[in-house]
Amino acid sequence: MALLRGIPTLQRAIRASSANLAKRGYAASSSPLRKTGLYDFHVSNGAKMVPFAGYSMPLAYGDVGQVASHNHVRKSVGLFDVGHMVQSNFRGATATAFLEWLTPSSLSALPSYGSTLSVLLNEQGGIIDDTIITKHASDAYYVVTNAGRRDRDLPHFKEKLAEWNASEKGKEGPVEMEVLEDWGLLALQGPEAASYLQSLTSFDLRQLTFGKSAFVPIEGFNLHVARGGYTGEDGFEISIPPSQTVDVAKLLTKEPVQLTGLGARDSLRLEAGMCLYGNDLDETTTPVEAGLSWVIGKDRKENGDFIGAEAVRKHLKEGPPRRRVGLVIEGAPARQGAKIVGPEKEEIGVVTSGIPSPSLGKNIAMGYVKNGFHKKGTEVEVDVRNKLRKAVITPMPFIKPNYWRG
Repeated sequence: MALLRGIPTLQRAIRASSANLAKRGYAASSSPLRKTGLYDFHVSNGAKMVPFAGYSMPLAYGDVGQVASHNHVRKSVGLFDVGHMVQSNFRGATATAFLEWLTPSSLSALPSYGSTLSVLLNEQGGIIDDTIITKHASDAYYVVTNAGRRDRDLPHFKEKLAEWNASEKGKEGPVEMEVLEDWGLLALQGPEAASYLQSLTSFDLRQLTFGKSAFVPIEGFNLHVARGGYTGEDGFEISIPPSQTVDVAKLLTKEPVQLTGLGARDSLRLEAGMCLYGNDLDETTTPVEAGLSWVIGKDRKENGDFIGAEAVRKHLKEGPPRRRVGLVIEGAPARQGAKIVGPEKEEIGVVTSGIPSPSLGKNIAMGYVKNGFHKKGTEVEVDVRNKLRKAVITPMPFIKPNYWRG
């Protein structure tokens, strides 16, 4: 019954979340909305299209509610169009050193066809964007960045490439960038994702553990497949040339796969404790504050020569002024921007994402609190529509991840 009562609340929360994204510039601007290669496919499948990150994207499909869609991914398998993300290749003899300058990750230690979450940093150690970097070889990388940061990321890459290639290091082997414009990117997610994809390929997917990728033959298509995703479930992200995107999408949407939109994607990622840029990350936030210190290579915490290193090292050594935390809130769900208050009713932080959890039947949220209030079990209050609600600092992820590690 709790979940049934929560369905309209969840739908309102999703709408509020979309409005907040638009206010912060992450959704569409006054420019015409871009479309992925699957726009017509979505419309023909009954999608409700909404503006998101400058694109027209599916929120939900037909009469399948967001909670039902969410639960289907947790129990079976769903397919997401994430073709709005920016996919790029970086090539060159000094590609590893270049990307280790832009990010704090130890890419030189990453195995071939291994992937890692990383962050692009500004000079103050703030997060320009979060990104997935896949190393094909020491001189070849595949990088995925957020659509909503396209107009910030691409000029940043262009500027830093020119600076790098003109430097002494760059002269040892220039680096070039290729943006894979209009390429498709599909995320097949859920406990039945592997068995479904395995039925379409002779490649043994058991070899492809979490964080690994490979070129996989799928019914005549040879596609880049990475094991991972944004839901906390086992799954795959599949990169597809423009001419093949619709055909591959049709191949991947037979029973029991269910097309899944942004509404369910947001609740799934929040249960999994994953950040949404523009809500939970921005250029004033360091990876240490964001609880992403693990993306900083061990060897680079002391000696890494990356952009923003001085500010990041200061936070690592002295502790950051605030920390990202999870919260479980009594009563009503908290929206982005809700104030978090301490025992003396003093403001100690702010909620950055919040939603009723379909899986848990509780109101969950993510936010930032002053250092010292971040410990598990700390009792705080959250201002929800001018009423203080009891909340508890809770470890993330809120649900147990089901990644395939072999």
